[in-house]
Amino acid sequence: MSIQAEAPAAHSRLEHFPITFYATTMGLGGFTLALRAAAKPLGLGPLPYQVMFALTATVFVLISAFYLAKAVRHPQAVSAEWHHPIRLAFFPTVAISLLLLATGALTVSTSLALLLWLAGTTLQGIMTLAVVTNWIGTRSFKHGQLNPAWFIPAVGNVIVPVAGAQLGFIEISWLFFSAGMLFWLVLLTLVFNRLIFHDPLPSKLQPTLVILIAPPAVAFIAWLRLTGEQIVPGATVGHGVDPFAHILLSLAYVFAALVAVQLPRILRLPFAMSFWALSFPIAALTIATFLHAEYAHSEPHLRMAVAFLAILAVVIVGLVWRTGLAILRGEICQPE
Repeated sequence: MSIQAEAPAAHSRLEHFPITFYATTMGLGGFTLALRAAAKPLGLGPLPYQVMFALTATVFVLISAFYLAKAVRHPQAVSAEWHHPIRLAFFPTVAISLLLLATGALTVSTSLALLLWLAGTTLQGIMTLAVVTNWIGTRSFKHGQLNPAWFIPAVGNVIVPVAGAQLGFIEISWLFFSAGMLFWLVLLTLVFNRLIFHDPLPSKLQPTLVILIAPPAVAFIAWLRLTGEQIVPGATVGHGVDPFAHILLSLAYVFAALVAVQLPRILRLPFAMSFWALSFPIAALTIATFLHAEYAHSEPHLRMAVAFLAILAVVIVGLVWRTGLAILRGEICQPE
C-alpha cells in the first residue's frame, strides 16, 4: 500500500522537474570561474576552483540525467516547457552550462575543453535560432510574458568567445559575439519598456532582474579575450583596457547599482528556483572586475573584486542550502 501511494508522487516530481534547474550549473560554473580569476591575485592556488569545477560537472551530469529521464518518460511535459512563454528562454542554459564547463576545463585539459566548447557552441547556435524563431514566428506573446530571463539566449552567445578565442576559434567567436550583442540591445529596449510601462514582474520572476548585470559583464570578458593579449604569468600585460571595454564594464556597474536598490525587496520574497538568477550575474561581474584589475593594474578594482567574490560566496552557499531545503520539503518539482 505504501509503495502504491508513493509511486504517483514520484512520477509527478519527475514530470515537473523544471528546465530552470540548469540555472544551478550556471551559478556554480560562474563561481568556479570567479575562484579561478581570484587564484593568482589572492594566492588561493588551483585547488578551490578545481574542486568547484568537479562539483559543477557532477551537478550538471545529475541534472542532465534527470531531465533526460523526464524527456523519455514525459515528452509531453518537455514540449509544454518548450511552448511555455517564460521557460522557453531557459533552454539555452544547457548550452551555457557546457560553455562554462569548457572555460573551466581550459586549465585542466585542453582536449576536454575543446570537446565541451564544440558541444556547447553547437547547441547554443541551435538554441539561439530555435528560440528567436519561436519569438518572431506565428506565435503571439504578451507584454506580461517578457522578462529579463529573455536575456539568457543572448548571454549564451557572448560566452562563446570566452573559451573560443583561447582555443583559436576567432571567426566563430566574433560571429557569436556579434549576435549576442545585437540581441542584447534589442532585448534591453523591450525589457525596459515592459518594466516601465506595464505591470510589475510576478514575485517568482523578480529575481531575474539581476540578469541585467550579466550581458555587459560577460561581453567585457569576451571583448578582452577577442582583442587583448593573453595574460601569461611572469609576462607583462598587453595593451590594457580599451574605451569600449571600459563602457561595457561601466554598464555592468550601472546595472549592478540599479539591481542593488531592488535586492532588499527581492530577498524578502518566497524562495523559488528563479533565485538562482542572482548567482551567475554576480559571478560575471566578479570575474570582469578581477580581469580589469589585472589588465589595468588597478588596486581599487582588485578590492572591489574581492568584495564581489565574498558576496558571491555567500549567495552560492545560501542558494545551495535553500535549494536543498526546498527539495527535502517537496517545494519544487511541483505543478504550477
